[in-house]
Amino acid sequence: MKPLRSDPDASGTDWHAQELLLMREVMKLVGRSLAPAFVLREMLHLMSELLGLNRGRMVLANDAKPGTERTASVCHAYGLTAEEVHRGVFRWGEGITGRVLATGLPAIVQDVDAEPLFLFRTVPRERLPPQTVAFIALPIEVNGATVGVLGCHRIRSRQRHLNDDISVLRSLATLAGRLLQLEQLVAEQTRQLVARNAALARALDTASARYGLIGRSPALLQALGELERVSQSQATVLLLGESGTGKELFGRAVHLASGRHDQPFIKVNCSAIPETLFESELFGYEKGAFTGASTARAGWFEQADKGTIFLDEIGELPLAMQSKLLRTLQEGTLVRLGSTRELKVNVRLVAATNRDLAQEVQAGRFRQDLYYRLNVIPIRLPSLRERGEDVRALALHFVNRANQTHQRNVNLAPDALARLEAHDWPGNIRELGNLIERLVLLADHTLVTATALERFMPALVSTAPTELAASAVQVGGDALVRGYQSAQSHSAQALQDALAQHQGNQSRAAQSLGLTLRQFAYRLRKAGLR
Repeated sequence: MKPLRSDPDASGTDWHAQELLLMREVMKLVGRSLAPAFVLREMLHLMSELLGLNRGRMVLANDAKPGTERTASVCHAYGLTAEEVHRGVFRWGEGITGRVLATGLPAIVQDVDAEPLFLFRTVPRERLPPQTVAFIALPIEVNGATVGVLGCHRIRSRQRHLNDDISVLRSLATLAGRLLQLEQLVAEQTRQLVARNAALARALDTASARYGLIGRSPALLQALGELERVSQSQATVLLLGESGTGKELFGRAVHLASGRHDQPFIKVNCSAIPETLFESELFGYEKGAFTGASTARAGWFEQADKGTIFLDEIGELPLAMQSKLLRTLQEGTLVRLGSTRELKVNVRLVAATNRDLAQEVQAGRFRQDLYYRLNVIPIRLPSLRERGEDVRALALHFVNRANQTHQRNVNLAPDALARLEAHDWPGNIRELGNLIERLVLLADHTLVTATALERFMPALVSTAPTELAASAVQVGGDALVRGYQSAQSHSAQALQDALAQHQGNQSRAAQSLGLTLRQFAYRLRKAGLR
């Protein structure tokens, strides 16, 4: 760049200071925003206000289709009307602007009236000052190719050297090229990211991904296929399978795949509701229905109106409530506690249980008519040992989730993943998820190998009566973690013997077998001893 003048001219203008001010303000704009449109428009504004380079315009190449003539249009301007900007379209080689586009060489017109190639296309001659008007056009290059033109008018009879204006304009044209290049790079990266995301979305656009279920095993896909085939119907779905197989996620999947997906999805765990509160929780109550009922409350069925209600552990429903549930399902009505008025509800029911309801019916613990009403579309969910090929994906999913939740950075080595795949997982997905969360919180190193994993794995459980410590695994010192046990881990005789040994005290009998009271009671029911 030519050295700038440092002395004021005859008019008293310090052009050197003006040039420095222009460059400083332009660079401030670049620091404030990398959006080329904003910076380029302000650049043209400062050229006019500080240096008298008026009616500045950026003429940029248009996207050309194969076989069509290349053109360029005024994209950014200062001092031009909207109509003048609209007229500023040039073919390659047409007029002064077109020649700069075609050759990549700057053009300086000392007198626009004396230059036959000057077209006056953008600004008519009558709108220009009556004095001799010059026109300067410099190429804007990106990656060595001319993509546009920076042009402006100037009064020829100025107390400022033309070369000084050209030097400043060269710097500004170079900066404009860099900004446009950056815009192209960002646009290309954005296109690549969009394409990559679209590819990932297509790859993940499977039933399991849509519903938040992890895995590609045939057993899982079969269950999902059955789910999708019945999702658009209004029939009741009964989800069967072992505890921890993800029944709630499947229940939500039925809802999401149905026409009710925009309506409420209400989930209720029947095993978590005290027997005395079942009716008020499911069907609601009126004000004054019982002590403490100061206001009326809509039950879960009313809240799920037009949507889906998911009743988990439905085998825990008391017999008295089973008849009321049956009536609601058959007639589509309910009566709040403390009321005699029937309310219409439109609810689809998805129920889940890990019990054998047919056996419960035979034992008299479950109504036969309700069983047939629920068992319209039974879908059996596979256990995790039937989905061995999904263990790795599930483990990595749980690791990522636990790392984000607890702000950790724990990873599983390949041999650790192989060890997880080799495990039987009697507690299914719930057991795997709990183990991974425990591992993330207690691991000594960020990379967990198979050897380090062993102390977190549940201990093998004997079917013979054992002490509590025999069914637990030590983790990180003195803390004991109870291992998962199969529902068939103890025979009926072993349960009876334990009860007899402890004079019918179920808590002590459960402890002697390495079971929780809940596990012990469940096995008693399974064995028909309760």
